[in-house]
Amino acid sequence: MKPPPTGWPRISSSLFYDDAAAAIDWLVRAFDFRVRLRIEGEGGRIEHSELTYGDGLIMVGEAAGKASRPAPLPSASPRAIGDRLTQALCVCVDDADAHCARARAAGAIIAEEPTTHDYGDDYWSDRSYRAIDLEGHHWWFMQRVRDQAPRAG
Repeated sequence: MKPPPTGWPRISSSLFYDDAAAAIDWLVRAFDFRVRLRIEGEGGRIEHSELTYGDGLIMVGEAAGKASRPAPLPSASPRAIGDRLTQALCVCVDDADAHCARARAAGAIIAEEPTTHDYGDDYWSDRSYRAIDLEGHHWWFMQRVRDQAPRAG
């Protein structure tokens, strides 16, 4: 398998918002994303953006896709479709409690408070929480607190 392009993870996701510009600003403030690229079109419409968190990358755009597409993408924010989800994202963070406090202060809905989940000695233990953003996307933020025990043999 060839490596991905420089600066790109092997897999990334696109999220769609009715107001992508506001969403980008909020994701930076609430979840500590960094804007790597922000392309604005007519009237400030976000045509494409790339946000990073460590070595992770998401793209954020306006619902219905690029204005210049002959046929708009059939995309919508969860808020626009009755708070239904088509994806949920998981982001590894260094400190789930501190990250949750930052998200809460920025107005995130905390759907599940930070909790430690221990999957047993053969697996690992994580501390995670679930947040809902300003247009209804669900995010899990996870901190590994114990790695999987080495296998014998």
